[in-house]
Amino acid sequence: MDTPVIEEVLQRWLQEHRDWSRQDKRIRKRFRFKTFPESIQFVNQVAEIAEEHNHHPFIQIDFRVVTLELTSWHARGITVLDLQLADKYDALVED
Repeated sequence: MDTPVIEEVLQRWLQEHRDWSRQDKRIRKRFRFKTFPESIQFVNQVAEIAEEHNHHPFIQIDFRVVTLELTSWHARGITVLDLQLADKYDALVED
């Protein structure tokens, strides 16, 4: 899973996930919440998933906006696992 993602696959994934963007060797998304406690609850859920996979995103909390950035240091870029975890993080707010 720490395999670098093929550029063609990444481009297709980004087209299907318009809220995510590529930032050099990372993928990035801003999540907006109605309240600060909701944003913290989301971050706690992200932390649980990250711990389960031993793969931790960069997290920035700005009041009601949470920004996640994912990359894989060992692969020196974006991997299949980054995309899979991005999907899991999206699913947290789809419910």
